[in-house]
Amino acid sequence: MQSPKEIRLAIRNGAHNTNTSGLAGGFVQANLAILPADWAAEFLLFCQLNPKPCPLVGVAANPGDIAIEGLAAGMDIRTDVPKYRIFEEGQLVNEVEDIRDYWRDDLVTFALGCSFSFEEALLADGLEIRNVTEGVNVPMFRTNLACKPAGRFSGNMVVSMRPMKPADAIRAIQICSRFPSVHGAPVHFGDPAAIGIDDIHTPDFGDAVSIREGEVPVFWACGVTPQVVLEQARPPFCITHSPGHMLVTDLPNSKLSVF
Repeated sequence: MQSPKEIRLAIRNGAHNTNTSGLAGGFVQANLAILPADWAAEFLLFCQLNPKPCPLVGVAANPGDIAIEGLAAGMDIRTDVPKYRIFEEGQLVNEVEDIRDYWRDDLVTFALGCSFSFEEALLADGLEIRNVTEGVNVPMFRTNLACKPAGRFSGNMVVSMRPMKPADAIRAIQICSRFPSVHGAPVHFGDPAAIGIDDIHTPDFGDAVSIREGEVPVFWACGVTPQVVLEQARPPFCITHSPGHMLVTDLPNSKLSVF
């Protein structure tokens, strides 16, 4: 198995440009939000008020920094993610594999915990993760679950979904409660309409997965939430990861467990 640094170098060199689900077992993967400095304080407060969808695992010390100390050796945030999204005035304008041409000295990078980390703990306990089994990106949905507003940032939560038998869903709640820094326990399971999802087979982000007889959809807060919030806040410019295409860090998952 490749180390996190080897995976980042493969991404940097263009040898890997697809989603990172299942890579770097044992290590934290991170969602990204990169904002101008004059928006950063409000976004930091938004994350602090909404730790389920926006669990901070690192913030750049200074505007223009291309690394976050202690998160990933030799990190260059401009090249080490498989795919990025570029937003202007809240509108997606491009999706690229390298952001060096977009980089500015006033940009502040935020790294947020990712559900791929707790997937490893679920798999280790013998639970199936359908998106891993089927080799696709996890399905993600917009919901009617409101986040707490902070300054110019507000909006509803995005969730990721994994189908499970009810008994396995209960076990997943117990396991994921140990990992608050990577979204923690599910926020809902059962009827998708109860959280504003009209069609469970048509995700807003990621890929659809099969839901078998006797299974229920289980929903976790998702790190794509900041993208939806940024669309609504409409900063003049910002960058995020493309859903499912994460920063692979050197931070062990075990460091995020509270037990």
